Amino acid sequence: MTLEDSATRFQWIAANRGTALAALGVFSFSFSFPATDWALDGFGPWTTTGLRGVLAALVAGICLSVSRVPIPQRRHWPGLLTVAAGCVIGFPLLTTLALRTSSTAHSAVVIGVLPLATATIAVTLTGERPSRLFWCGALAGAVTVIGFALQQSHGRPTVADAYLFAALLVCAAGYAQGGRLSRHLPGWQVIAWAVVAALPVTAVTTVLALPSEPVHLTGKALTGMVYIAAISQFAGFVLWYRGMAAIGVARASQLQLAQPLITLLWSVLLMGERVSPIAPVTAVIVVLCIAVTQRARG
Repeated sequence: MTLEDSATRFQWIAANRGTALAALGVFSFSFSFPATDWALDGFGPWTTTGLRGVLAALVAGICLSVSRVPIPQRRHWPGLLTVAAGCVIGFPLLTTLALRTSSTAHSAVVIGVLPLATATIAVTLTGERPSRLFWCGALAGAVTVIGFALQQSHGRPTVADAYLFAALLVCAAGYAQGGRLSRHLPGWQVIAWAVVAALPVTAVTTVLALPSEPVHLTGKALTGMVYIAAISQFAGFVLWYRGMAAIGVARASQLQLAQPLITLLWSVLLMGERVSPIAPVTAVIVVLCIAVTQRARG
């Protein structure tokens, strides 16, 4: 075996490992909407957003302290603050507000536009240049979910849809910046520092929200809160950013096209929601777009 063959094989293994890590991150995120809905069974939307950030920051702070991780260099902080604003504060709050009036199934499919938004921002931040075939697949998936959202609302976007589209924009910026930073810092440190940086905001939000929003400590609410804090806000991002660092932000982002389909499954199996017949069809079309984006060469 030549050195060139060995290098090619190593690159193939690394790419497949990165794809697997990103896919596991997507699987972790797929339960975020159902878990948030469960958390809303006992906590208000503002309390849910603040408390998940506080709990995630506690876990991250312990990990950083035990590992004796030094404070990131000044040049990394603009990106970390973008991750904090988009993925720790903006996306959780906006999607939580949307889930008060929107089903998890509908919300999941609308958020299917997120991969296209992430890839678009990544091109600017990282210099990645996906092929035309990649963009065709990504755009097809985005158009499909936008059409679904309009069909479900009879051509009139709802307030929940407005929250969701705003959420995907701020989250896309956080994903792209996090993926870029993961080339310089370990993925777990990126999200760890982001949730710690957001702690002043999430702590104040929690303190202000708790007295004004009723709290009912049910088993479902506690389970949902633990999941969105430990997995959705921290552990899932560890896998997600490591995968992005390995295979590129744009390519990894398109794996998230599968998230609506998995979330639809959770909404039916665990929450008893009745899904519109067109919802799974939409999700399947979106998933098919993954094959196009993953086969397309950068």
